[in-house]
Amino acid sequence: MIEEAIGDSLQSFLEEAQKDYEQTQRDLKEIDILIKQSAAEVERLAQRNAQVTNYTRQLQTNFETLPREDIKEAYEALNDVQQRLFTMRGQLEKLQSDQRNLERLSEFQRRLLELTEEMGSVPTGAKNPVRKVAGDQSNVIRVIQTEELGRQSLVRRMHDGPASSLSNFILQAEICQRFFDVNPDRARAELNALKGAAAATFNDVKDFIFDLRPMMLDDLGVVPTLRRYVESFQEKNSISVPITVTGVERRLESHIEVTIFRGVQELLNNSLLHAQATQVQVSLDLAQDLVQAVVEDNGSGFNVDETLNSNSRTIGLSSLRERIEMLGGEMKIHSRMGHGTRVEFAIPITMDTY
Repeated sequence: MIEEAIGDSLQSFLEEAQKDYEQTQRDLKEIDILIKQSAAEVERLAQRNAQVTNYTRQLQTNFETLPREDIKEAYEALNDVQQRLFTMRGQLEKLQSDQRNLERLSEFQRRLLELTEEMGSVPTGAKNPVRKVAGDQSNVIRVIQTEELGRQSLVRRMHDGPASSLSNFILQAEICQRFFDVNPDRARAELNALKGAAAATFNDVKDFIFDLRPMMLDDLGVVPTLRRYVESFQEKNSISVPITVTGVERRLESHIEVTIFRGVQELLNNSLLHAQATQVQVSLDLAQDLVQAVVEDNGSGFNVDETLNSNSRTIGLSSLRERIEMLGGEMKIHSRMGHGTRVEFAIPITMDTY
């Protein structure tokens, strides 16, 4: 009786998995068409950008005699086509990334179908494999979603920040160059403005690099990197974030250091963006065989069970918990509406550190 029930469940799961696999194949065909269309549009905009750039360069020979409105119109056209080109390239990269993720999901589904078909029947008393394989697929999807959310955020920050600023640098540089002969004071003022904008953009780029992969994490380890990150986080967001480190400060295995840093980074961003916290406390304890991190804020709090069971903002938390559990660790979340949030996670140190 039990075997029959399990067999029926497995068959039902196989049918559902087959439908999901077929849907993924359709999605792959659709995204392939979109990629080809986007690639063609990128090529068209690249050609248009070359034409407008050449026209703008031709204007330089008559820069001082042309009406300022004509110059402004030319540079606005150049800026517009460059912005559209940048946007389309970002869209193309996003589609290509989605395609790679769908291909990985498709391969996972194919292997899953082969595995479940080979199972046939399940012996009495054995654990139901359907729940496990379904859970594995769900985990893969969450990891893919988390990765894509991070990339989308980075693309938006790049587009709204450095990319937009760099487009304006072209016009400012040309104006500076021409004013040197006719109005040196104006040229110096424009040059100072350009220098300030370039410095701000450079700082933005450094922040992006640090968020993606801080080099000092590899060079100095997780403790100095966390201190530097928390200091920068406070300065940028005007929020108090005291950090306490106890135990013996030392280097840990690379994958453990990365998990600790990304975990604290994720939790700090959650406190700021979702909880609207005005103060966050970070503590890190490096014991002999265990490293424990705690991030506690005074924000709005949330219903833990209800939120973790939803599909909204908890992708990052779920992914973090999975990474920690894969390392043999544990993550606990304590929160109530209106009473802030405390998240603590611990990872065992199973090998010698240095």
